[in-house]
Amino acid sequence: MPQRPRLLAPDFARGAMLLLIVLSNSAIFLYGGTHERSVNFPDPTTGADSLTQFLMIALLDVRTYPLFAFLVGYGLMRAFEGGMDRGSSPDEAMATVQSRNRWLIVFGFVHAALLLGSEVLAAYGIIGLVLCSLFLRGGERRSRVAIAVGVGLLGLVFVLASVALVSILVLDPAGPSPAIPQDEFGGLNGGGLDDYLASVVVRLMSWSVLLLVNAFGVVLPTAILIGLWAARHRVIEEPERHRRLLRSVAFGGIALGLTGSPPGALHHVGAFQAAPFHGLTDAALTAMAWTTGLAQGLGYAALFVLVSSRFEARERVPMVITSVAALGRRSLSGYLTHSIVMAPVLSAWGLGLAGDLTNSGMALFAIGLWLSTVVAATLMERHGIQGPFERLLRHLSSRRSRKNHGNTSPEPEGTRLDR
Repeated sequence: MPQRPRLLAPDFARGAMLLLIVLSNSAIFLYGGTHERSVNFPDPTTGADSLTQFLMIALLDVRTYPLFAFLVGYGLMRAFEGGMDRGSSPDEAMATVQSRNRWLIVFGFVHAALLLGSEVLAAYGIIGLVLCSLFLRGGERRSRVAIAVGVGLLGLVFVLASVALVSILVLDPAGPSPAIPQDEFGGLNGGGLDDYLASVVVRLMSWSVLLLVNAFGVVLPTAILIGLWAARHRVIEEPERHRRLLRSVAFGGIALGLTGSPPGALHHVGAFQAAPFHGLTDAALTAMAWTTGLAQGLGYAALFVLVSSRFEARERVPMVITSVAALGRRSLSGYLTHSIVMAPVLSAWGLGLAGDLTNSGMALFAIGLWLSTVVAATLMERHGIQGPFERLLRHLSSRRSRKNHGNTSPEPEGTRLDR
C-alpha cells in the first residue's frame, strides 16, 4: 500500500488542544488562599487573578474535554477503518479498537492515582467500549438519532437552567448560601497534602466522582458520537468539501458556548451577584456552563481545522504550525507528561510551588510547560522518535491481534488519526 502524507489538521488540533487542557488542569493544583466562592479556584486577590479566572471559566472550563472527546471519537472511527484498509476483518479491527479502549481505562486509573484526579482517559475508555459496540459498525441513521437525543437533552437542560437563573434575578428570592468546603483535604487533587499516600486517596475519590459524571453523563458521549460521525464523512481529511460546515460550527459553536459560561465567570469574580436561593443559583450557572461546553469545544475543533488547513495548502507551512502538530502526533504522551511534571513540582508533597502561585502565575506556568513539550515534540519529530505512551498503547492494543492473526507489519504512515 502506498504511504500517504500525514494529515496536518488533526495533529494541529490535538496539539493546540493540549494547551487548553494543561491550563485547565493546572488550576486544580492551587491549594493556597481561601475558597469561599468556588472549590475549583481560590478567591482572586488581584485584578490579574480576576481576569485569569474569568477567562478560564468562560473559555476553558467544561470546554476542553468535549473537544478532546470529539477527537477521540474521530480517532476511533479512523482506527477501525484503517484496520480494515490493512486487511483486517471487521471483527479483528473492532477487537483492536476495543482493546485500546480497555487499556485507556487502565491508563486512566494509574494516571489518577499517581498524578491527576481530574484525568479523563478512563471515561473515554468506558464511553468508547459502549459506543463502539453500538455505533462503530452501525448505520448512519442510528448515529444521527443518538446525536439528536444527546443535543436535545443538553438544550432542554440549558433552557431550564436559564429560566431558573432569570427567575432568581427578577424575583430576588432569599435563601441561605450553601457552605463551600475549605481546603482541609488539600484541594480536589490532594496537592496541598504533605503525605503523598493521603493525596492518592483524595485523587481517587475525586476521580471516581468525575468518572461517573463524565462517563455516564451526556456531554462526552455525545461529543464522541459526533466524532465518529465526522470521521465517517472525513470532515477533517477533506476540509475544503466541508468548509461551510466547519465555519458554521467554529463561529456558531463558540458563540453558543459563550452564552452559557460567562454568567458563571462574572458571578465568580464578583461582577454581578444573585441570591443563592438554597444553592439553585450555583446549580443553574453550572448547568448552563456544562450544557454549552459541547458546542464551544466543537467550535474550537472546527477552528483549529480551518486554521491548519489554510496553512496546509501552502507550499511552506510555518514552523509554529508544524511544531504544534508534532505535539499533536504525541498527544497522549504530551497529556501525561504535563501531569508528570505538574504533580511533583506543584504539590505540597513535592516541591510545593503551587502554594506560592496565584491563578495568573499558574497560567504562565502552564503555558511554559506546554511550550516545553512543543519544543520536545519538535525535536522528536526531526529525529523520527515516536511518543512513548502512544507506542505503549499501540503495542498493548494490538498485541492480541498480532498473536491471533500474525499481523506484524507496520501501519502506513498517515493512515492513523488517533495517535
